[in-house]
Amino acid sequence: MNKEIKWTKNNMKLKDQEVGNTPLIDEKTSEEVKNFHSSFEEYQVTPLRHLGYFSESVGIKKVLVKDESYRFGLNAFKVLGAAYAMGKTLAQRLGKSIDELPFSVLKSPEVKKELGEVAFLSTTDGNHGRGVAWTANQLGQKASIFMPKGTTQNRLNHILKLGANAEITDYNYDDTVRWMVEEGKKTNAEIIQDTAWEGYEDVPRWIMQGYSTVAKETIEQLGDKQPTHIFLQAGVGAFAAIMTSIFINHYKDNPPKIIILEANQADCFYQSIQEEKVIPVTGDLNTIMAGLACGEPNPLAWEILSTNADVFVSVPDWVSAKGMRILGNPLSTDPKVISGESGAVGVGLLSVLNLDENKALKEALEIDEDSIVLNFSTEGDTDANTYREIVWDGKYPME
Repeated sequence: MNKEIKWTKNNMKLKDQEVGNTPLIDEKTSEEVKNFHSSFEEYQVTPLRHLGYFSESVGIKKVLVKDESYRFGLNAFKVLGAAYAMGKTLAQRLGKSIDELPFSVLKSPEVKKELGEVAFLSTTDGNHGRGVAWTANQLGQKASIFMPKGTTQNRLNHILKLGANAEITDYNYDDTVRWMVEEGKKTNAEIIQDTAWEGYEDVPRWIMQGYSTVAKETIEQLGDKQPTHIFLQAGVGAFAAIMTSIFINHYKDNPPKIIILEANQADCFYQSIQEEKVIPVTGDLNTIMAGLACGEPNPLAWEILSTNADVFVSVPDWVSAKGMRILGNPLSTDPKVISGESGAVGVGLLSVLNLDENKALKEALEIDEDSIVLNFSTEGDTDANTYREIVWDGKYPME
């Protein structure tokens, strides 16, 4: 398994005067999304942490981390996309706008009676399916969740505890999605998936729009501290694309550099950018970064990231593990962040940029003592056993 950090500049990026061509979301829609999420009893703004001592240790002005482990008590941000897409789906069935359906109304006995039984299907490495299962449970509806081979028992159990049907398949993530679609054709179930294909674009777009609440909160928390760089993890690319869309439009006069981070065993964007066309990654996609173990870009995300991101980085597991240990054992009075395998990769990368072998990467990223780098810890310890093996026992040491 390749232990080196690989990277490439994006030669497909639009010229500066064209940057901002990101049709995924407008201000009206992002407000609609935020209002919908605010109608949940569980809603609260997640913290934005400043790692001052870590910043100093790596020679950067500010390192900021948005901590999504607090989201809805589910330890990850993914529920935001699932809940909004499911809300939009049910609003469509009811012939209403989602503006008319705060969550208290959507889960009311009256609406449940009008809708009848609605079944939801989804494929997940863990967090997205947990969000679908949680939302279905809140709505009094059923969900069936399919998980790729290699999924841990803990992640399966999280979903089963929410009353969903769930199983681990014998396929990788992308093949599990295809299998689920065929299963869905046998029923009248609503598929809630964060990647798009021909004839299936509305729901993935809604999921991506649902993630916009993370960006809206972050912009408000940043105030006048505009980031110079934003590190974004990519699996199918849904999260990275909507974050890119919102941030480069908000800071359109001086957009931050967008850095896309992938697990090196599932680096479909990195490989695709090198070839300047979509290149799927096949095989087991075996990485500890389960939430990033996706071999095919979401076409909607590809459209945004291929034309707006600056650098794509393919990262081995040990980098993420190092980031988890740093965040869980902070320097001096820096705040502690419990970050899972898919959440800590940005901080892990920052911690090794000053090594001689990464000098060219640091120069390409244009990170220096004046940089303000924004990271997203997209999940907490969603698999507590794996978290302890890495943080307590030192599994996946620095190579």
